[in-house]
Amino acid sequence: MTDAAGPGAAAVTHVDVAVVGAGLSGIGAACRLRRDLPEVSVAVLEARDRLGGTWDLFRYPGVRSDSDMFTMGYAFEPWTDPVSVADGASILAYLQRTAQRYGVDRLVRFGHRVRRAAWSSQDARWTVSVDTDSGPATLTCDFLLLCSGYYRYGESFTPDWPGLADFAGTVVHPQHWPADLDVTGREVVVVGSGATAVTLVPALARTAAHVTMLQRSPTHLTPLPARDPVAEATLQVLPSGVAYPLLRWKNVLASQAFYVLSRRRPALVRRLLRRAQQPLLPSDFDYSHLTPHYEPWDQRLCVVRDGDLFAAVRAERASFVTDTIERFEPGGIRLGTGSLLPADVVVTATGFTLAPMGGVRLVVDDRPVVLPDHHVYKGSMLDGVPNMAFVIGYTNASWTLKADLVDAFVVRLLRHLRRHGYRSVVARPPAEPGAGSPIIDLAAGYVQRSRDELPLQGAHYPWRLRQSYPADVLALRLGRLRDGVLAFAH
Repeated sequence: MTDAAGPGAAAVTHVDVAVVGAGLSGIGAACRLRRDLPEVSVAVLEARDRLGGTWDLFRYPGVRSDSDMFTMGYAFEPWTDPVSVADGASILAYLQRTAQRYGVDRLVRFGHRVRRAAWSSQDARWTVSVDTDSGPATLTCDFLLLCSGYYRYGESFTPDWPGLADFAGTVVHPQHWPADLDVTGREVVVVGSGATAVTLVPALARTAAHVTMLQRSPTHLTPLPARDPVAEATLQVLPSGVAYPLLRWKNVLASQAFYVLSRRRPALVRRLLRRAQQPLLPSDFDYSHLTPHYEPWDQRLCVVRDGDLFAAVRAERASFVTDTIERFEPGGIRLGTGSLLPADVVVTATGFTLAPMGGVRLVVDDRPVVLPDHHVYKGSMLDGVPNMAFVIGYTNASWTLKADLVDAFVVRLLRHLRRHGYRSVVARPPAEPGAGSPIIDLAAGYVQRSRDELPLQGAHYPWRLRQSYPADVLALRLGRLRDGVLAFAH
């Protein structure tokens, strides 16, 4: 069986594995398959006309990683730059180099938006329906691997604020940043308090007259140096093949320890965060703007690279306002407290629109798969859905850490199927699922808006997601496949 063809070549209508998405997760999955199972044919189906996913889509000023690149980079392709909190262009270049090195760039079918995938138990294969520039098309595959992320690339989220149409200035969402937007000398308001807003404010403050970060509620923020001094020293004395695993595990264990400390001693972690912020902010700073009502890691902790946001506040080029939006007016935003916040440009860093399973409609033997009716097995498969896995990363650590473990687990499954002549594998539904909660169990607004669309996790492992990379290494890389949950069939 031949590999799926790249642009300009004849398209193969059946492949062993169809990977949906050519972003961080999809490239990693396809590379892992080419590296560990070169005899398996692969097609990567990408809706856009470029690979890179998020790192090609986002073009807003200052776009960068929110995780260190020693854990966000692939385990099989070391990130060797001592800059561990990297800018978007560097991450995209890394993805492109990796795809080229493993030949994955030749497997991508651009302009292929997957809208439906139907499993036939009789044929033991998926029929995948896609929309292309030349019309609808189909292909079949033995195994489906969904790597298309968790949000809709073409549909951002902006609340329906009263009077928004009356605003005389410019409104832009970071997901759709116009290349010609110039904020030089203008009053800018960034609405939001998450990672995107934390990145945007200091970048815009370099040229804007002033940037205000308007937040409904504060977020836990921690300064982090862009360059890892331990990494710099290690890479100078050790070859990358030795240094990279050491640095990766150093960061994994450090972040895991901090997460555990946050859950067990939240008051202590609050004090540690405040202690790290104070030297970087003005002496008269009002810390109510940095005091969330929730505990650390109830929502994702946001990184301030090199303390740049705090430096912009100290230089009086940026400021925080914690308030609600009453309505928009021609000259700015009327706040809940009654004051008018002047603005020439408003950036709505207000989150994403979730797309569970990448928005792909799944069907099993002519029955639609209703995601909230299914539980997630080992954070990678849906019960009752054969020969399908999906990638969703950690909320407390790098996305890629979990993605790479899922990819390795899929490789193990495929080898087991081929070795024993099986044609399908499915996770049996849990006998006692307990009170289910959505697979993404964060208090973030973009998650809460879509809770009813998400598959469930159960009360106990393997149906309960564990935010622990070391534990998942044991379960996904080394755990038994014949565990009484997975059912294999000829």
